[in-house]
Amino acid sequence: MGYSKSLDYLNPINLWYTIQDQIIPKGNTKIKSTQTVPALPVNTVMNLSRVAGHLFIKIAGVSGAAAVAMGAYGSHGFYPKPDVPSELKDVFKTANYYHFLHTLALLSVPLTRRPYIVGSLLTTGMIIFCGTCYAYALTGNKSLIKYTPYGGSLLIIAWLSMVF
Repeated sequence: MGYSKSLDYLNPINLWYTIQDQIIPKGNTKIKSTQTVPALPVNTVMNLSRVAGHLFIKIAGVSGAAAVAMGAYGSHGFYPKPDVPSELKDVFKTANYYHFLHTLALLSVPLTRRPYIVGSLLTTGMIIFCGTCYAYALTGNKSLIKYTPYGGSLLIIAWLSMVF
């Protein structure tokens, strides 16, 4: 046995053909499968505008625009006046901050388990809390300020309802 014959025995390709010739008969070169593999569904990206609660995305857009408008009015129109007390300025800044923060939270409503409950609580809480703070800050009238804690409580419940 020469050098080339020993390489034929060690060559993995020749070894494969030798084993294949023993398993598959010469006339049958195609292996046919009797089983079919089911096709897997294609994963698609979730479109937030088509999910339950898509109305709250539109509400968040309107609320964000209102928050920017109120912030601009407070910064450039109403509060540059020197006769406005600093307490009213602080209340306005707090209302505007919470308005922005909960507008961003409103964008996540379609991802929650119960979007209509969470969105309704957030929207109502924002209207009551921020609305009464804005009204007090702009007019100085303390008659509506008693409703502010109810709006704050609704906002807390809305955040907790995202968990459950």
